[in-house]
Amino acid sequence: MKRHQNTLYVTTQGAYLAKEGEAVVVRVEKETRLHVPIHLLGSIVCFGQVSASPFLLGFCGERGVGVSFLTANGRFLARVQGPTSGNVLLRREQYRRADDDIASATLARSVVAAKIANSRTVLLRALRDRPQSAGSEALRNAAATLAQHLSSLPEGLPLDAVRGIEGAAARAYFVAFDHLVTQQKEHFFFRERSRRPPLDNLNALLSFLYTLLCHDVEAALETVGLDPAVGFLHRDRPGRPSLALDLMEELRAYLADRLALSLINLQQIRPADFTQQESGGVVMESDARKTVLTAYQKRKQEEISHPFLGEKTTVGLLPHLQAALLSRHLRGDLDGYPPFFWK
Repeated sequence: MKRHQNTLYVTTQGAYLAKEGEAVVVRVEKETRLHVPIHLLGSIVCFGQVSASPFLLGFCGERGVGVSFLTANGRFLARVQGPTSGNVLLRREQYRRADDDIASATLARSVVAAKIANSRTVLLRALRDRPQSAGSEALRNAAATLAQHLSSLPEGLPLDAVRGIEGAAARAYFVAFDHLVTQQKEHFFFRERSRRPPLDNLNALLSFLYTLLCHDVEAALETVGLDPAVGFLHRDRPGRPSLALDLMEELRAYLADRLALSLINLQQIRPADFTQQESGGVVMESDARKTVLTAYQKRKQEEISHPFLGEKTTVGLLPHLQAALLSRHLRGDLDGYPPFFWK
């Protein structure tokens, strides 16, 4: 159980939430583990086998505290919200910003800056660990190029220019990505990003991890009342969770790319875990998907210090904290959106 800002995250399996006077209590095996006055909370997010009393749900509804329920793996299930929710005002502001190129560019710039910085940190960490490796020069060049792209992101840049810099930075990063693979290189190599379908083992692994991350970000946006389909960097397209793709950008390198490289370099994933279909696409076998899912969930349990909030949190809560920070910005509580910068 963790409380960040005005949101209570309940991850302890078997926990039961109840009303006690003017407070929310969390009990595990009939023992009270947490007691929080209702006026300190704006929302409650429950993961997995967590239940709540009808009296508490009614109490939260009266006080404007939304209660969201997700699976243990973070898939959004439902949200209980009282009447006259403020979500409509939040979404109207989200839609207004999305329709305004200048406002969209400002938010997109924040996301892209964090994406480039975090991608660069992945390269610099590899250089620090293996300064004399065969691909060290390529990693240095890519890191320098990303630094140049970061410096070319001044405030007031048009949205199309922000997208152009994001695309150029992504290409520079992926040009060097193959040098981050240190084991099983005959079977795990990176030439270019390929999707629908992925054309090699590494792209298949990345696509699977990106899908998991996208689902987590979508769930986080739902819990704070934002529309996952309306983004700022990514534009509207039927069936595409554009805002989820926006917030994913700052977490891709830190969460998904690093995990993919770790699974390959530690040989927890092997060539036999992938099959090439007649169409040329590569798919991951069922047992391998379970291995990746287990590693992903384990990664989400690791603790870090949030760079903006200055609080200890788990990696798995990062999408939820970033979604909450974005909603606070759109509501006017924060002057700007603080993206996640990995330090």
